[in-house]
Amino acid sequence: MMMEILVAYDVATDDAAGRRRLRRVAQACEAYGQRVQKSVFECVLSDADMEMLVARLRAEIDETVDSIRIYRLREPLARHLLTFGSRPPFDQRGSLVF
Repeated sequence: MMMEILVAYDVATDDAAGRRRLRRVAQACEAYGQRVQKSVFECVLSDADMEMLVARLRAEIDETVDSIRIYRLREPLARHLLTFGSRPPFDQRGSLVF
């Protein structure tokens, strides 16, 4: 079964190690979804992919100073999503070729 999730993270970047963690968290999220804000990703995942993403993210952060929040989105997303601003909405289930 596929699920739609939203991943939001806040990684402390006070030092070089924090900046590395930030890059690694972003790379992990990019491997599974689409960036919709600087530290927010939308992903469409199977249960197995969800487990792998969570394990990868937990391995990358320092839980004493960083945080990650993962929200399961209500389906169908189009009924529950409002977007405003410069970026057009992105449909991960739609075609990538126009």
